[in-house]
Amino acid sequence: MGRVTSRRRVVRMVDGVAAEPVDTLAAEEPLEIRVNGRSLVVTMRTPGDDFDLVAGFLVSEGVVRRAPEIAGIRYCAGATADGVNTYNVVDVVLAAGVAPPDPSLERNFYTTSSCGLCGKASLDAVRTVAAWSVRDDPIRLDPAVVSSMPGTLRTAQRVFERTGGLHAAGLFSADGRLHCLREDVGRHNAVDKVVGWALRDGRLPLRDTILMVSGRASFELVQKAVMAGIPALAAVSAPSSLAADLAADAGLTLIGFLRGASMNVYAGAHRLVRRDSAGLAV
Repeated sequence: MGRVTSRRRVVRMVDGVAAEPVDTLAAEEPLEIRVNGRSLVVTMRTPGDDFDLVAGFLVSEGVVRRAPEIAGIRYCAGATADGVNTYNVVDVVLAAGVAPPDPSLERNFYTTSSCGLCGKASLDAVRTVAAWSVRDDPIRLDPAVVSSMPGTLRTAQRVFERTGGLHAAGLFSADGRLHCLREDVGRHNAVDKVVGWALRDGRLPLRDTILMVSGRASFELVQKAVMAGIPALAAVSAPSSLAADLAADAGLTLIGFLRGASMNVYAGAHRLVRRDSAGLAV
């Protein structure tokens, strides 16, 4: 399997004085996803938890909903002439009776670590039908608990501490317990890895949970949360307008600019516990 990090000598300038230390970089390599032997998509990712990434991607696209719908996942021969396994090609075998991906998903593009599914041409093309509704999920969120999640996420980011170059996604319970954390150069990949972990562990739908991401909240991340049955998404940065629109439409609680005790709630504010001047819940 590819390395999560790599080492490179750099020239570091401080007040005009040069030094040449060795720096640690987050690895980025292509991953081709095949379904039943047929190529579906290529994504740029940080190696590690690849099977979770692939399973989560298929959940996000509505191909699978339950672990038994996947008969097997394996690495297969890479693109080298001598057939050496590069661990950059994964084939998913669907269980008998599970419909393969719609041919329209075989996109003429690859997903990048920065922007996600860039080849989707319109809003309608990404409004997939979710298997579960999050609108009626009864989760209640204490702002003090939500405010603690970025710190918990950062503490658990082992690779980020070495590179400073990875996004993270963490799945939390309403009381602030971290169930799963995944890192990747792409925020959408990190979320897919979390969702894939949950699928393979038989946890979908992810009711009564909150997904925390280290960057901004894009339309695609909201979609991935909805497809996995996650009722709340929090980000340390801003959401996009389409992300807020989709969250409101789906009944998902969307929190942005989560920094310290401050946060903006863009949709689903009814799930946040409010307190009076004496600190009592109202």
